[in-house]
Amino acid sequence: MPDAQGSALATRDRGLVWHPYAPLDGPEPYAVEGASGVRLSLTAPGGAHHDVVDAMASWWCAVHGYRNPVLDAAAHEQLDRFSHVMFGGLTHEPAVRLAERLTAMAPGPMAHVFYADSGSVSVEVALKLSLQYQAAVGRPKRQRFLTVRGGYHGDTFAAMSVCDPVDGMHSAFPGALARQVFAPRPPAARLVHTPTGEERWETDRSAVEAWADEVRTLARTHADELAAVVVEPILQGAGGMHVYHPDCLRLLRDVSDEHGLLLVVDEIATGFGRTGRLFASEWADVTPDVLCVGKALTGGYLSLAAVLTTREVGEAITRSEFRALLHGPTFMANPLACAVANASVELVESTWKEQVPRVGRLLAEHLEPASALPHVADVRTLGAVGVVQLTSPVDVPLVTRAAVERGVWVRPFRDLVYTMPPYVCTDDDVRLIAEGIVGAVAQVHS
Repeated sequence: MPDAQGSALATRDRGLVWHPYAPLDGPEPYAVEGASGVRLSLTAPGGAHHDVVDAMASWWCAVHGYRNPVLDAAAHEQLDRFSHVMFGGLTHEPAVRLAERLTAMAPGPMAHVFYADSGSVSVEVALKLSLQYQAAVGRPKRQRFLTVRGGYHGDTFAAMSVCDPVDGMHSAFPGALARQVFAPRPPAARLVHTPTGEERWETDRSAVEAWADEVRTLARTHADELAAVVVEPILQGAGGMHVYHPDCLRLLRDVSDEHGLLLVVDEIATGFGRTGRLFASEWADVTPDVLCVGKALTGGYLSLAAVLTTREVGEAITRSEFRALLHGPTFMANPLACAVANASVELVESTWKEQVPRVGRLLAEHLEPASALPHVADVRTLGAVGVVQLTSPVDVPLVTRAAVERGVWVRPFRDLVYTMPPYVCTDDDVRLIAEGIVGAVAQVHS
């Protein structure tokens, strides 16, 4: 039966509210009437009702699903105490406990935590921190960053400057962005699971060596002006769901060490188990100097991110002229968000090693039929990430509708129909997601 209330809501929204990367007069959005577990209750444009599995985990953060009783309880308990206090001159138990937990679980010897409002803001903080660090160690002229094509680090101005300047989403602002140093995108790689249960990375070794030579040359040429290397480890997210070999990340660590650069690793999308390691940096056994986390940090309940640094970085900032990291959001270390994050991180630690490989195996199995479709260029998976890449741009409205009619919510972009589902999906949920994606692509792009 058509849902008049949901349809009316979408009509009220259209032309009033801007949605991400969408015009005011774009297609009517789907109205969410409820969410529970891994399912959304939607009203489609026109009023039809659908219960769908959220294959996007609300842009990769709702890893524990909706109305999770553990996260709900953490939120209610903190609400009964206090929901927010300023972090200037004050502290509170949820923030300290979360910092202790994050530094203990992070790759390498992380020692300090700075809380930010969102992933994009955490990247801003990491870039500012890198400039302060270089000034503190006597290299104040180091004001630029080395990164790779195909990256995405957020929509705020400094973060935009280290996103792909040509194929990214920010080409409308070329004159306003700082000009950084871009290496080519790392060559593609694929993680292969052998019949004996071993994991093996496959890539074009000659392409990796050529890429490494170019990165070394860029770093050597610009070393005196570079503050840090900034990169998404192993999986580039919104830049194309591109997977690259761990050796490329190792090379970036080596280049950073050789030239006195900080290695800033953006694990906002890849952290907390998503790629099949607790942090994607662990695929390369690499320890960053600065680590950004977000998204799954609160399980999608509230906006919170964190910047972690080594003790060396913290000591340099403390010895500097200003002695402080020069940033201070109003909602820094929001107690409610930190309380939920503690519950989310504890759940991740206790469940991801079982959940993520299971989801990954099922995605690999049930997305594979898409490789036989005529307009599919590639099918790839890594951890709880599944990607069907087309030979041309996706017809987003039609593929979205076709997937919804099959019981699956997806949000394609560019030439990709992909899924990063909640870890708590059952086997049947994952099969439904994969079959819904394959069926929608076959229907629309046949």
